[in-house]
Amino acid sequence: MHLAQYLRRKEAAKYLNKKYGLGSEKTLAKLACVGGGLEFYKAGPTVLYSPSTLDQWALSKIGEPQRSTSDSGQDKRCSVVGSEPDKRSGDLP
Repeated sequence: MHLAQYLRRKEAAKYLNKKYGLGSEKTLAKLACVGGGLEFYKAGPTVLYSPSTLDQWALSKIGEPQRSTSDSGQDKRCSVVGSEPDKRSGDLP
């Protein structure tokens, strides 16, 4: 018989960060409070997560492979020098 292993929130955040490079204790706490997050269990006041649920949640957050930040059309942090209109000269879009 195999018993499920459960992780407390702090250990769950470490697990996510080590395995996937994302997730934090604060994020898990907020999602547990406001909803929209992953499934968890309660043992009295203690919140517990199963590793399989953590894996499913993390994988759902990771997108498809990309070759540039413009692939998804959403990440605008990268800008090309000279690509922005010069607002001082009146060259507006």
